Amino acid sequence: MEISESTEDDDRRLVRKFIRNRDERSFRSLYRRHTPTLYRLALRLAGGVEADAQDLIQETWFRASASLAEFGWKSSLRTWLTGILINCARELSRRKQRRNEEEFVDPELTAPGFANGHTTEVEQAIQRLPEGCRYVLTLHDIEGYTHEEISVLLEISAGTSKSQLHYARQILRSALRKDETKDERNGQ
Repeated sequence: MEISESTEDDDRRLVRKFIRNRDERSFRSLYRRHTPTLYRLALRLAGGVEADAQDLIQETWFRASASLAEFGWKSSLRTWLTGILINCARELSRRKQRRNEEEFVDPELTAPGFANGHTTEVEQAIQRLPEGCRYVLTLHDIEGYTHEEISVLLEISAGTSKSQLHYARQILRSALRKDETKDERNGQ
């Protein structure tokens, strides 16, 4: 995922200003610049559940603001924020899994929707992917990260990223073929 040099320079300037003075205007600028991209990713990682995506964004920015002074610029700010978002999403997933196990909630009974309230067949199929595959597919095919960047973000090898992407695509193709066959039988 390539970030323009001027965007990175602006990010550096805004971060310095925020750290030095806790400048709210600088923070708002960073927030406005990066949140739309982060929110789309959060929505996908949260399986389309808007409230969870909003919670992920809030937690991401909370953590980021607390540790911006330690950010070493070894990656772009957006990549660093994405890493925080992924960690937040993983924690949310673990909490929900524990809660589901305790409450015996059937995940099939909760049908999440995306921002417009509707999901496409592809989005639904992505939501049903195993978590690792869903994260890799979303980061690679939708967000444009390389396997090397994904390996850093998810703390997996680039080879694992490639195999999870391959597996995710296989599952999606199979699921979409089944849906297509079902539609043909129903005369649609």
